[in-house]
Amino acid sequence: MDPHSSAQDVHRCDLCETAIVHSYCDFCQVNLCKPCIGDHISDGYDKHKIVPFQERRSTLIYPKCETHSQKNCKFQCKDCNNIFVCSSCMASEQHGRHKFVEVTEVFKTKKDDIKKDKQEFENHISPAYEEISHDLENQLANLDGGYEKLTTTMSKQGEQWHREIDAIINKMKTEISEIKVKHRDILQKHLNEIKQIQSLINETLQTIRKIEKSTEVSSTIEYSSKIREFSKLPPKVKVTLPTFIPKPIDREKLYTLVGQITPLSTATEENVLSLHQPITSVKELLDEPELVVTLQTGYEHLHSVTCLNEDSIWTCGVTNDIKCFNIKGSLLQTIKTKSGILPNGIDVDSNGDLLYADGTTRTVNKEKNGQTEVLIRLQGWRPRQLCVTSTGDLLVTMYSDDKTQSKVVRYSGSTEKQTIQFDDEGKPLYSGKYSSKYITENRNHDVCVADWEAGAVVVVNQDGKLRWRYTSHPSVTKNKPFKPSGITADSQSHILTTDGDNHCIHILDQNGQFLRYIDNCDLRYPCGLCVDNNDNLFVCEYYKGNVKKIKFLK
Repeated sequence: MDPHSSAQDVHRCDLCETAIVHSYCDFCQVNLCKPCIGDHISDGYDKHKIVPFQERRSTLIYPKCETHSQKNCKFQCKDCNNIFVCSSCMASEQHGRHKFVEVTEVFKTKKDDIKKDKQEFENHISPAYEEISHDLENQLANLDGGYEKLTTTMSKQGEQWHREIDAIINKMKTEISEIKVKHRDILQKHLNEIKQIQSLINETLQTIRKIEKSTEVSSTIEYSSKIREFSKLPPKVKVTLPTFIPKPIDREKLYTLVGQITPLSTATEENVLSLHQPITSVKELLDEPELVVTLQTGYEHLHSVTCLNEDSIWTCGVTNDIKCFNIKGSLLQTIKTKSGILPNGIDVDSNGDLLYADGTTRTVNKEKNGQTEVLIRLQGWRPRQLCVTSTGDLLVTMYSDDKTQSKVVRYSGSTEKQTIQFDDEGKPLYSGKYSSKYITENRNHDVCVADWEAGAVVVVNQDGKLRWRYTSHPSVTKNKPFKPSGITADSQSHILTTDGDNHCIHILDQNGQFLRYIDNCDLRYPCGLCVDNNDNLFVCEYYKGNVKKIKFLK
C-alpha cells in the first residue's frame, strides 16, 4: 500500500509531497512543510499569507479595488448598491457622506446563512425528497403483485363462462395491461422528475459545501439561497389500482356483465415542507384536560389573547387598553390604542413586537420601543383579526365598509401578497357581516378561520383553495347553535376553536374530523385562545375577564 495515499496518513506538503505539513498559505491555499516555506515565498509575490496549519483558511481574500489597484476592498457602500470599496474610495468625493459596512460583517452573515442552508438541505429537504423517491419505488415494486391479483380474479370469473367468455376476458386483460403501462409510466415519470430534482439538490449541496469551506469573499457574498426554490415539495403521487367488479353471467350482455374495470386514478396529496417550524414529538390528547391556573385581567369583557413568549401573554377586551401579563397574573405593561377605540385583534410578530388591528382607523399597527407604527392602512375595508404565520407573513381578516363582504389578505410587511375570498365556483368563502372571524395558520400552512356568523370553521390550503368546513359535532348536551369565535392550532396540527354558548372548546384534526371537547375546566363563554411553544392552551372567558391556562396534551 502506498503510504501517501493511505486513509490513515497525515497531511503532507503539497510542494515536496513527502514531508509532514507544518504551515499553510492562506492566499494560495497550499500545505507547506518547514523547508518548503522559503521556496514558496521566494517568488517575491507579496500576497502570501503563511499561517500554522491548524489555523488554515482563516484569512479572508478580499477583492482588489478596480479604482485603486494597490488596495483591497474591505468595505461595501450601502448607498451604491453594496459595491466593494477600499479605504481610498471611502475618502473620495464620489462616496462622500455614504454609509459603509465592513465586508467581514457581511461575510460572516452570509457564512451563517450558508451553514443554515446546508443544514436545511441535509436535515429537511434532501430527506423529504428521499422519502418521496422511496415511496414511488415501493409503488413500482408492488405494481406487478397488485396487477397479478387483478388478473387472477378475472381468470376465475372467466372459467365460469368457458369458451363463450374467453375472448372477452382476453380483451379485458389487454385493457389491464395497457392501464398497467400507463400506471408504470405515470409513476416512472414522477420518479424521474424526483430523481432529477434530487440531482439538482445534490449539485446545490456540493456547491454550498465548496463555498462554505472557501474563503473567497466574492463567491460567498454573491451566493444566492435556493432554499425557497426547493422548499415547495412536489405532491405525493398515489395512483390507485383499477378494480375488477364481477357481475352475474348473461349471454346477451356478456361484455358488460363480466365485470368492470375502473379507470386509472391518479391522486395528488399536498406535501408541504415547513422550514421555520421545529420538528416536534408526537403528543396524545389527555383523557381529561387539566386547568393549570386562572389569571384575572380586570377586563369586564375579554375577547383576545396571544402569547408573547413562554412567560407572558398579551390580552385585549372591550376597552382601548392592551395588557401584558406574566403567567403568574402580574401586569407587566399596558398599551393604549392610538385611536382611543378598542382593538379588534392582536398578535405578536417574530421579533416580539405587538401588532393590533384598529377598525376605526382601518389600520394594522405595530408597537415597538414605545412607538406606534402604522403597518397597513386599508381603504374601503376594516381589519378584524390577525395571525402571524410561520414564514413571517401576516394574515388579516377584514370586512367591507358596507358590511356585505369579508376576506382574508396575506401581507409580507406592508405589501399585499394574496387575497382569499371566493371558492372555485366564485361563491364567498366567508359570511359577509362584520362579526368576528378569528384566524390561525396550521402547521401544514392551512389558513383556518372561525366564522361566527356562518357557524363554521372554514379551512383553505396555502393557495387559498377550500379544503373543508366544520359545522359542529352532534351532541345531546351541546344543544345551542355552534358559533365559533377563537381559533388556534397546536404542534400536532390539531385545530382548537371555542364554542362560547355551549361553554366548551372543539378539538379537530387537520382534516376537520372531530376528536373531542374540552368541557371540564369550568369554562364560561370561552372566546379568544392561543397555544404557546409548549402546547399550553390559554383561553379567554368573555364575561368573566379571566384567562385560563389549560394542559390538554400528554
